Amino acid sequence: MAERPEDLNLPNAVITRIIKEALLDGVNSSKEAQSAISRAASVFVLYATSCANNFVMKGKCKTLNASDVLSTMEEMEFQRFVTPLKEALEAYRREQKGKKEASEQKKKDKDKKTDSEEQDKSRDEDEGRLEEEEQNEEEEVDN
Repeated sequence: MAERPEDLNLPNAVITRIIKEALLDGVNSSKEAQSAISRAASVFVLYATSCANNFVMKGKCKTLNASDVLSTMEEMEFQRFVTPLKEALEAYRREQKGKKEASEQKKKDKDKKTDSEEQDKSRDEDEGRLEEEEQNEEEEVDN
């Protein structure tokens, strides 16, 4: 757990950005309003986490999953958040899948490049040996 209550607050830069995105153009927020929203968001996150933890413990599990959070939102009577959360979760999963596929493709490309370089090196060595053998044969013929 945090040593100070302030350590539980979300980063001010994140809160400020979210507030600016939510407000209409030309509308500003005071530092006090930003602080109040930051505290409220932190309390909400802590409450949701606590409820989700209780939900998981009832199910005798040890890992909190996204489905547990969605069920907790319904239990907390925040049903209107469930659909946007599901959409955000799907977007996150697609993004992660894309990153994983890109990483795997990069690894395959690197392996292909390495294999190709090894084949080129092996081919160059074979050609070098053939040239040496031909030179040795020519020298033997000359002698």
